[in-house]
Amino acid sequence: MNIHEYQAKGLLEKFGVAVPKGIAAMSVAEATAAVDQLPGPLYVVKAQIHAGGRGAGHFTNNPEGKGGVRLCKTKEDVTAAAEAMMNNVLVTKQTGPEGKEVQRLYVTDGVDIAHEYYCSVVLDRVTSRVTFMVSTEGGMDIEEVAEHSPEKITKVSIDPATGMSGFHARNLAFSLGLEGDAFKSAVKFFMALYKCFVELDASIVEINPMIVTDKNEVMALDAKMNFDPNALFRQKEIFGMRDESEEDAQEKEAADWELNYVRLDGNIGCMVNGAGLAMATMDIIKLYGGEPANFLDVGGGATTERVTAAFKIILSDPNVKGVLVNIFGGIMKCDVIANGVIAAAKEVSLNVPLVVRLEGTNVEKGKDLLNNSGLPIIAADNLADAAQKIVDATKQAMKAA
Repeated sequence: MNIHEYQAKGLLEKFGVAVPKGIAAMSVAEATAAVDQLPGPLYVVKAQIHAGGRGAGHFTNNPEGKGGVRLCKTKEDVTAAAEAMMNNVLVTKQTGPEGKEVQRLYVTDGVDIAHEYYCSVVLDRVTSRVTFMVSTEGGMDIEEVAEHSPEKITKVSIDPATGMSGFHARNLAFSLGLEGDAFKSAVKFFMALYKCFVELDASIVEINPMIVTDKNEVMALDAKMNFDPNALFRQKEIFGMRDESEEDAQEKEAADWELNYVRLDGNIGCMVNGAGLAMATMDIIKLYGGEPANFLDVGGGATTERVTAAFKIILSDPNVKGVLVNIFGGIMKCDVIANGVIAAAKEVSLNVPLVVRLEGTNVEKGKDLLNNSGLPIIAADNLADAAQKIVDATKQAMKAA
């Protein structure tokens, strides 16, 4: 689960991570009023969306104008910046061309920057350790640094059994070339950041840039935090920060039904049970010349109602021009899948090709239900046959349209 920058900084501050003073605003008026609560004389107005690259982005109503991060010198400048951002669509390299509508702003105090750095904390699944990554190349995408200057990235892994010690933090500070008060501030910063990461069940904390001010204080100028969704049951405060308006509508509905769904860019919808089978299904669709429109795993214990919801979610995507249902019934029974597909197809008036491949528990019962449903279902004998049939049927349907 993602949260906004202002929410992330609020959490970091609670753990002793230094951040510039800032105030969230849900309207232009609130953004303007925030000036009176900040030290000044410089202010920064930031669009709050779940995407990076805001400063380099552009608004669809003013493609040649400034992006979603603006430096202001007066209250009038803050008002103008807020008016330019609020309720307008911001396009960045992470949003795609459709962009995201800005519904929240963050007005922060301007700080004097002596140097910018990069810092992140992630869970390295290869080593099963919490890993810090720092670089002197602050403000840049870490992927670009890794590609062009990998020697400028320092990694420090921390065994969760022993936790972070002072020498870990000192190694990070040394690698950035910090000295004196800046060094001491960085050590404190890294220790607090680790504590925040672990206690809040974060999956990533990215500070880009992490800065040293003119007073040799290390601060988080920007902050991005993601959290392990499996731990949200014990992170009530974090779960309360969820902004559903930032989520894909289909993915949100799927989550409400406890379905694993990710929308993709293709035109063939996929409904399977099991993540491994989902990956194999998407791969073989591409092998036969098609493009998957989604990843949707109904899991091993889905009910007819959940399967119905899953099928409706797939068909709610206007890009879907064909659907492949590929089920191996172990825990999941094929007749449950069949009933769900039939119910959903009738409810939404199925008008795209549907190929179904069933194997496993109650497979004959499931096939009988589909064959007697009166729906134009194309049966498949195996996975390769299913992929070939849905790719061919989808292409024919698109030509006919």
